[in-house]
Amino acid sequence: MSDYDLIVWHDKLVTGIGKIDEQHQILVNLLNEANIKLTPNNNAKFLEEITRNLLSYALYHFETEEGLMQKYDYIEDSDTHIRQHRSFSAKVVAVRNEIKTGIPISREDLLSFLNSWLINHILNTDKQFAAFLLASEKYRSDNQF
Repeated sequence: MSDYDLIVWHDKLVTGIGKIDEQHQILVNLLNEANIKLTPNNNAKFLEEITRNLLSYALYHFETEEGLMQKYDYIEDSDTHIRQHRSFSAKVVAVRNEIKTGIPISREDLLSFLNSWLINHILNTDKQFAAFLLASEKYRSDNQF
């Protein structure tokens, strides 16, 4: 039924920051659930619900990451990272607004955008941020086990 393979959580997606990895796994599960439930003929109400749930959790996750950036003085690429968060949010809001006004989005376009954005963001931007945290003396001392 699905044109897209489900995202399989694997070691390459692990950042090493427990809270971030847990939230990424939830986002992956939400996308996989959308992949399974979406059909070519979903109604607007269902598409709105899926995008609302994804956006809601993504915003919570972005808040977590941005809080860590601030707490541990991540200055290097924080502007780029935050811009990517805002761009993703704006795109999902735009899609939601189009759905509300009767402009449909295809299952393929929605899944393609969501899946590629999340995987690319984790593998590039989030991994870079995680490397900074893991090298930070302050982060390591706050997170000793």
